Amino acid sequence: MKTPIEVFSNWVDTGKDEGMEKNHFKPVMKMIDLYDIKTEFTCVDAGCGNGWLVEYLSKINNCKKAIGVDGSSKMIAKAKKYSDNEFYCSDLLKWKPKDKVDVVFSMEVFYYFKNPQILIKHIHDSWIKNDGKLIMGIDHYYENEECHEWKKKINVDTMELIKIEEWKNFFNKSGFKNVKEYQFFPNKKWKGTLVIEGSKI
Repeated sequence: MKTPIEVFSNWVDTGKDEGMEKNHFKPVMKMIDLYDIKTEFTCVDAGCGNGWLVEYLSKINNCKKAIGVDGSSKMIAKAKKYSDNEFYCSDLLKWKPKDKVDVVFSMEVFYYFKNPQILIKHIHDSWIKNDGKLIMGIDHYYENEECHEWKKKINVDTMELIKIEEWKNFFNKSGFKNVKEYQFFPNKKWKGTLVIEGSKI
């Protein structure tokens, strides 16, 4: 089995990363809608992949800084090739922004960590300003039965299958307040993209 970093790096080699924007665009736009972009803000995309979301966010009028961080050097190299924004190749558990930001977005990343609460707590304590937000989106969660075989199909060694209430508890235990969950774009079998937001107060 491969590590998540090996899987993502292979996606760059095969061009599979090109589908990230197409597949995730609609739920990510819903995630952005949960933050007040009518005021000036700075942001980080945690697990930014090839940087498409950082580039999108940087073009919003009130975005003063958009930063991407990812563990795959190949993803970061590709992001830097197509964008002038700030990108860092680092383990998310160790990285800290030089200046804390107003909002952290993350799509399809947190379940690749053996203990996601450690990452959520780290982001709360070290990345986000007071009155800031963490907005996380995932398709791989327990209630979404269509995703249960993904770990086997991708052949990845870490892919945690966690219930919605457990994810919310991770946010609450990490210090986030006003924790809310949404399930965007469900259909007959697909339970939708799970989005959880929490505020640092």
